[in-house]
Amino acid sequence: MSSPLAAARPTRLSLAVRDSSTMLRRNLLHARRYPSLTLNLLLTPIVLLLLFVYVFGDVMSAGIGGGGADRSEYIAYLVPGILLMTIGGTLVGTAVSVSMDMTEGITARFRTMAIHRGSVLVGHVIGSVLQSIISVVLVGAVGVAIGFRSTDATVLEWLAAFGLLALFALAFTWIAVGLGMVSPSAEAAGNNALPLVFLPLISSAFVPVDAMPGWFQPIAEYQPFTPAIETLRGLLLGTEIGNNWWITIVWCVGLAAIGYRWSKAVFDRDPK
Repeated sequence: MSSPLAAARPTRLSLAVRDSSTMLRRNLLHARRYPSLTLNLLLTPIVLLLLFVYVFGDVMSAGIGGGGADRSEYIAYLVPGILLMTIGGTLVGTAVSVSMDMTEGITARFRTMAIHRGSVLVGHVIGSVLQSIISVVLVGAVGVAIGFRSTDATVLEWLAAFGLLALFALAFTWIAVGLGMVSPSAEAAGNNALPLVFLPLISSAFVPVDAMPGWFQPIAEYQPFTPAIETLRGLLLGTEIGNNWWITIVWCVGLAAIGYRWSKAVFDRDPK
C-alpha cells in the first residue's frame, strides 16, 4: 500500500511537462525582448510574395499557364510555397537563440540545475514551432488580402494542411536546434541556418519543376520542400498530390529523428 507521501511525489512525466512549460515561457519571453529578429525574418516572405505577385505575376502566370496573363492563378500557385518558406525563415531565429544560450553559458548552467534535461531542448522546439505557425498565419493573411482563395478545400483538407505545416516546422526546428548548438557564435548559427531559407528558392515554390532546365530539375525535385509544397497545393487547391504526401512524411520523420538525436547528443556532451 503506497503512502500519501509517495502518492504526492511528482512523476517523471509531470516533472518533464512542468520544466518544459517553464522553458517554453522563457523562450517566448526571450523572443518578445528581441522582436526585430522575428520581424526581419517575417518580412522576407511577405516581400517576396508581394514582389512576385505585383512585379512578376502577369509574366509568370502567362509562362506557367501557357496562355494569357492571369495574376490570380499565380497567386494561388505561389502562396503555398511562400507559407513553407516562412517556416524556413523562422528557423534562423531558432538557431541564433540556441547558439546564444550555448555561447553565453546559459545551457551549461541548465545542465547543473535540478531540472529535466530534455526540457531545455523541448522548450526551444515548441516555442519555435509556435512562432512558425503564427508567422504562417500572418503571411497567409497577407496572401488572402491580395487575392488567394481556397474555396474547394474541405474542413478535413484544411486540418491536414495545418498538420502538414506543423509537422514540417517540427522536423526542421530540430535541425535548427542542432545547428545552433554546434555553432561557435550567434552569427555563425545564422549563417549555418541560411540553407534552410535558400532551399525553397530552388524548389517548386515559384515555378513548376518541369519548367526548369533539365540539369537543375533533380536539385529541385529531390529535396524536402518540393514534395511538401506540392502536397500543400493539393490540399488547398485540389491539384494532384500523387506520392508527394508520403514522401513529405518520410522527410519530416527522418529529419526530426536526426535533429533530435543530434541535438540530444550535443546537449548531453560534457562541456570542455
